[in-house]
Order: sequence, then structure tokens, then C-alpha cells
Amino acid sequence: MTVIDDVMIAINDAVTLGRQGDTAQAREQLTELWETMGPDGDPLHRVTLAHFMADLQDHAADALTWDLRALDAVDSLTDERAQQHHAALNVRGFYPSLHLNLADCYRRLGAFDTARKHLEAARSRVDALDDDGYGRGVLAGIGNVEAALAEQSTERLPTH
Repeated sequence: MTVIDDVMIAINDAVTLGRQGDTAQAREQLTELWETMGPDGDPLHRVTLAHFMADLQDHAADALTWDLRALDAVDSLTDERAQQHHAALNVRGFYPSLHLNLADCYRRLGAFDTARKHLEAARSRVDALDDDGYGRGVLAGIGNVEAALAEQSTERLPTH
């Protein structure tokens, strides 16, 4: 039986707004949700919101704050809770993308050694990904960030 999760619906609605170009409104809605749930709220809600909120930031330092919140939240997420939202989810599969995003933030901030550590953390967990669009996207992202690191580029990548 599927349980309707109003918070996940609200997060998705805000993300949709952001993808349609209204990033300011999306950030506002997600900020209001974050303030409601707080730092000790449902880990699935926190990791999802923080992960998407990071993508809506204009500056790498702001994105880093949200990416760190997402990583903190996933550390307290269980497979059982994730699978209440979608049966195929497992917590281990969250880590490659979260570490990739952290690697990219640190790279953009010029902290190349820290970026490499998170890129290695992402790469060490890719076996948790399926061979699907999401998994291939994360693998491509690892390659893109790795190439930018090799050039010591701090420019925002078009794929992030």
C-alpha cells in the first residue's frame, strides 16, 4: 500500500518550479519546509530537500552547506524508511551522488584535495548504482568532475 507523503509532494512541487526556471520561488518553498521539519526531522525528507536545495544555489559555498546537510541526513536514513517512499530505494545508493556533489562544491571552491577525497568516496560506492539513467548520470558526473579537477578548474560545470 502506498502512503501519501505530503512533504515529499511539496518537495517535488518546489523542485519542479526550480526546473521550470523559478529558482527563487523554489528556494523559498524549500526553505519554509526545512524550517518546519528542522534538523532532526524525517531523514528521508531532510536528505531529499537538502539534495535538491543544493542544486538551486547560485554559489558553491551555499550549495556546499546544503550538500553537507544531505550527507548528514542520509547517515540516519534506513532502507526501511526509504522503501516506504519507493520499494527500490536503498540508502547505499544515495552516497555516490551525495559525495559527487560535495566533490564538485569543493572543486568550485578551490579545495581540490577535499574534492578528490569526496570523488573517491563517490567512486568507491558506484557498485550500489543500477545500470539505468540515474546510475549512468552519476558515473558521467564523476568523470566530468574528475576532468575539471585535473584541469584545476573552479568553473561551474554545465552538468551540475
